[in-house]
Formats: sequence, C-alpha cells, structure tokens
Amino acid sequence: MTARQATGAGPSPSHARARSVEPRRIVVVGNPNVGKTTLFNALTRQNARVGNYPGITVECRVGKLVAPGGEPANAVELVDVPGAYSLSARSAEEQIAIAAVLGLGDTPRPDLCLIVTDAGQLVRNLYLATQILELGVPAVLCLNMIDEAKRNPPRPEAVSHVFGVPCVATDARSGAGIDELGRVLRSALERPPTGAIEVRYPPEQRPDVDAVAERLPREWRSSVERDRALSRWALTSIDEDDELVGIPDELRAAVADVRARAGSRDIDQEIIGARYAFLDRIAPSFYELPYPEKHAARPSERIDRVLIHPVYGLAIFLVLMTVLFQSLFTWADPAVHAIERLVIALQMATVARVPPSFLRDLFVQGILGGVGNVVVFLPQIVLLFFFIGILEDSGYMARVAYLMDRIMRSLGLHGRAFVPMLSGFACAIPAILSTRTMERRRDRLLTMLVVPLMTCSARLPVYTLIIGALFPPTRVFGWVPLQGLLMIGMYLFATLITLLAAFVLGRTAVRGTKVPLILELPPYRLPKLGATVRTIAERAGAFLTEAGTMILACTVVLWVLLSYPKPDHVPASLPKAAIAQQTIRGSYGGRLGRALEPVTRPLGFDWKIDVGLIGAFAAREVFVSTMGIVYGTSDADKHVEPLRYRMRAETRADGKPAYTPLVGLSLMVFFAIACQCVSTLAVVRRETKSLRWPLFLFAYTGVFAWVASFLVYQGGRFLFG
Repeated sequence: MTARQATGAGPSPSHARARSVEPRRIVVVGNPNVGKTTLFNALTRQNARVGNYPGITVECRVGKLVAPGGEPANAVELVDVPGAYSLSARSAEEQIAIAAVLGLGDTPRPDLCLIVTDAGQLVRNLYLATQILELGVPAVLCLNMIDEAKRNPPRPEAVSHVFGVPCVATDARSGAGIDELGRVLRSALERPPTGAIEVRYPPEQRPDVDAVAERLPREWRSSVERDRALSRWALTSIDEDDELVGIPDELRAAVADVRARAGSRDIDQEIIGARYAFLDRIAPSFYELPYPEKHAARPSERIDRVLIHPVYGLAIFLVLMTVLFQSLFTWADPAVHAIERLVIALQMATVARVPPSFLRDLFVQGILGGVGNVVVFLPQIVLLFFFIGILEDSGYMARVAYLMDRIMRSLGLHGRAFVPMLSGFACAIPAILSTRTMERRRDRLLTMLVVPLMTCSARLPVYTLIIGALFPPTRVFGWVPLQGLLMIGMYLFATLITLLAAFVLGRTAVRGTKVPLILELPPYRLPKLGATVRTIAERAGAFLTEAGTMILACTVVLWVLLSYPKPDHVPASLPKAAIAQQTIRGSYGGRLGRALEPVTRPLGFDWKIDVGLIGAFAAREVFVSTMGIVYGTSDADKHVEPLRYRMRAETRADGKPAYTPLVGLSLMVFFAIACQCVSTLAVVRRETKSLRWPLFLFAYTGVFAWVASFLVYQGGRFLFG
C-alpha cells in the first residue's frame, strides 16, 4: 500500500487549487447488511445494486448528493465503499475500505466519511466507527434501519454526544430521515467534525505501538494520535499470511519484531478487546430503557431454528434447489424455443434475400449462428439470476452459506464458495465473476478453478444429443427411465468431481491459510422486485458481453476452419451431404481432427468427434452444430433427429457401430471435466490478471478428462468386451 497524502496533513497550494474545482467527496462506509447501498440510492436517487448477502457490494459506486429540491448538488460526490466489519485488512480487497477512508494510493482523499450503522446492532457496528474516528477522519454517523429497533431505539443525540460527531436516525427503505441526513452532510462539509473518543489501551502496549509508528512511511504520518491509530491498524492487519499489497518492508519488519517480543501476549486481543470494552462502557447511555433489553426471540431467530437446522434446513434447501433446477429445464423451454425459431427465421430470411457469397455464409453460419448459440440459453440464465436474487435479498442465501460451511470447509472451500458454485449450474462466467464477494484471494482462486467443473447449461445440448442418439429409451428396474437417470447421473458426477478437485487443489496448487467464515445472519426482509429486475438486467448484460463477444469471434474462426479450403474437384453427381462431408474432411478443421485422432482413439473417439471437440472450444454447445456440419446438415438444431440417426447408424470399416453407449458415456465424462470454453478461460485471465491460472485450469481439466474417459472406455471394454 502506498500513501499519496495523509489525512490531516495540510495540502500544498497546487493541491488546494486542484481540489477547488473538483467535487467535494463523501465516502459511505459501514458493515455488510446495514442498508448502506439502499441509503446511497436514497441520497443520490440512483439505483446501485441492493443485496442482503454479506459482501454483495464489491465495487465502489459513485453518485451526486441530491439536494432537498431533488436536483443533484454537483459539488458533492458520494462513493459507496464495499462493506467492511473493520478497517483491519488481511487481503488486498479489504484494503479498499481503509484506502477510501484515508485517501491512500490512487484513491482521492475524502472530505467527509458517512458511517452507516444498523440501529438494531449498534454496538457491533460502532467498532468500525471507533477505528475511523481514532484516525481523525471527519465523519457523520447514521443510525439506519431505525424501524427494526422499535422496542428500544438508540437516541441519535446520545450517540452524537459520546462520539463528538453529528448523528442522524434513518430508515433508508422508507426514506425517513434522508432529507435531514442530507442537510447534516452539507453542513459537515463546511465545518468537518473529527470527533473525540478515548479508548483505554493497556499501558504495556504503548512501546509496541510507538515502535511501529516510527516505521510508518513518511507520507502516512501526521499527528501522534493518528500515527498510533495507523500503528494499531498495522499490528492487526500485517502478518506472514496476509495478502496486502504495497506494504513497505520496513513496516513489515517492525510489526514482526513487535510480535516476536510480545511472547505470549495476544496483541490483536489487546487492541480489539480495549475497543469493545470502550463500547460496552458507553452503550447504556444510548438507550432510554436498560441495555441490553430483555425480549422474546425475534421472528428471524424462530425461523432460523428450522432453516439452519442441520437436518431440516438441508432438506428445505434441497427442495428449493429442486424447484429451481426444474424451472431451468421446463419454465425456460418456451423462451428457448422462441429464440431458436427467431435465429432460424433470420438465417432463412437472409438466405432467401441475399445472393450466395462469402459474406452471406459468414453472416448466416458464423455471426447469426454464433450469437444464437449464446442467446438461446439466456432464458435459463435470467431465471437462475431471478431466483438467486430473491434468495439473496430475502436474507436466505446467508443462511445457506452458514448451512453449507461445514461441508465446504472440510473440502478446503470457503462457505461463500457455495453461491458461485450454484451459479455454475447456469454458466461458469457469471459464477467466476461472483467470486469477487469472497475476501481472500486464495478462496477466490480455488473457487474459480473448480467452478468450471459444474454442469453448466451449455453442456445440456451435448448430453441431450449423446443420450438420445446412443442410449435406448428403456427403463431400469422396470420404471426408472434410463435416459433421465443418465442426465441426473451426469449432474451428480460433476458435483462430486468438483468437490474432489477442490479437496486436491486446496492442498496442492492453491494452498493457504484457511479463514473461518465470519457471517452475519441478517433479518428476513421482503425482496424488492425492482432491485431484482435491475440485477437480472445487469448480470444478463454482463453474460452477453463477456461470453457473446468471445463466442462470436471463435465461431467465425471455426466456420472458416470447417469451410476452407474448398475441394478442387467435386463430382456433380454427389449428393449435397456427401459434398459437405468431403469439404469438412479436407478442411483445416477436418485436418486438425484427423491429427488429434491418435490422441483420442483410446477414449473411443474418431476424427469426426475430434472436429466437434474443436468446435466446442468456442462454446460447449457448439459441439452439436459442429457435428451437424460434419454430418452434412446445415442446421443441427433444426434437424436433431436426422443427426441422431446418422450418429447411431455410423459404422467403422469393419461394419461395427462407430458410436456405442460406451463411447457416449466416455464422451460425456470428457465433456463433464474438460474446460473447453474459451470465454471461461478469458474471464479467469481477467480476474486473476495472469496467464498462469487459465493455462493451469485448461491443462489440469484436460488431463483429468482424458484419464477419466480412458478409464471409462477401456474399463468398459475390459469388463464387457
């Protein structure tokens, strides 16, 4: 971490002139689930993402503070900072809060800090406020969600008296107190309040704090009190396992020396315990009634007795997931077919109105076909995001993370990894993006490396084609449909493989200190449909942007590879299907497939399947359309039955079937494990800012897929001949 300028140090004349033309800056900070983003929306009349899941706000949102008349006050800028329980940080992402509060690095120094607290959980929320005020940062306190503290609400004037800064009670959801808060903020900008609190730290800690303070970078230093506050931040944040960036070696060495001299003393507990002792001492003065108030269990607590129960809670969760996934395959079906018909209609209209040419073929087969392969699964993505958005906003997803934490932690995964893994059933791309809500880089990286193993919706067309073509519609045990059983089995297989990969990678390639799940269970709230719809629009747009462009480009390249070079001499007597087969075999793509055949022959694959595998790199579902091209069908989606019949009737040179159920099972296992989606690899590259991890993901899943398919195919031949 590098500091450009320390809060409290006087700006240079040139800096003052620059700030005079820039908007005044207020940063909005607070714990997760205190309604901070909702408050931000109310103050700016904007619509940032509102969530009820810890860590949902992962990027700063910027807006203009709106005056009482409803017009933006252009000179005042609000910045919504990611939720944080404290300023102590162990990861680079957790540095965002302290960088925003102090104006460190490239982050502009704020003129004011708006500290948002949950009025119903005030003491715990005021820990962050204590840290900020110790640093001498001008601040205003907000007691949000005051409506949820009806029995014994804290008095804003009492809080203001103790902390020495203005305090306003609000209910951001209804808008109560918002105008008053806006007036207080504008007044505080004119006369910045820095507060006055005195936490009683142990006397034996003073030499340690001063020793670290002397090693602070010169740009960070200001008053003695602020230097000591920064020293305590360093002592509670810097250790051998942290992921902080930009920390000077001299400061790290000073912290290590202090910890080594401390012996059996717990420095973290000394600092944290002193702050909570201060808060416990002053808390009774905030309330009219005795504190803490004795009351019956809240409705949320009564519901939690069932929903986070290790047996009942898991059973309810499984029922909800069954409904969710059933909706993906049935409720989205009409929209999926409508998009398919629209794409085909556009292709047919283009063919009917545009004379044959390279550009027409490129537009119809490459561009329209490529975009259609992405958009066709958008209804399933939208439905998944809708259900997850409702569960997040209601507060249920926090319970699921708590419920699953024991299982996930035993396998090396963090409890919050469950949400990205759940999203992976729709698409790995938004699932990887959602790992941003996880604090530690190690946990994010491990989750990103295993999420592509989940059965995404793009694998469904492949499984449907293979099962329909190579497995008879018989019943097992007289009543269980074999084809449906195979589909369920592939989902269970993928889930088990994902957990196995996490167990192995978490102890080898992505080792690191396991961090316990620190999770606040928020009260249940009615989801806001408007916020959920906006979330769906944002995530659907991100899906199309991230996946659509990459798939489109790869599909165009694939079409060129499978279309050129054209054969020199084609007998006119040959049927169109035979001409297409000859063109494919001699094309660049066909040559690549035949070159790969020696590698995949032990898996039961031939060069035609290999060409389909090449096409699947653009997107897994492209395997179906690629096989359609290989078999001389111009539109695999339109001719599903003929393609299945052709694959079923395909024979080898000795007259035996080329594709048996064993080959189909081997192919599905390969597809279940191999990461063939270029878009997924591109997103991993962007999120990790390194080529190392996408290459590692591609390599380990490819080798794993080959070995698993080899064992399935060769083991099946050994057992059944």
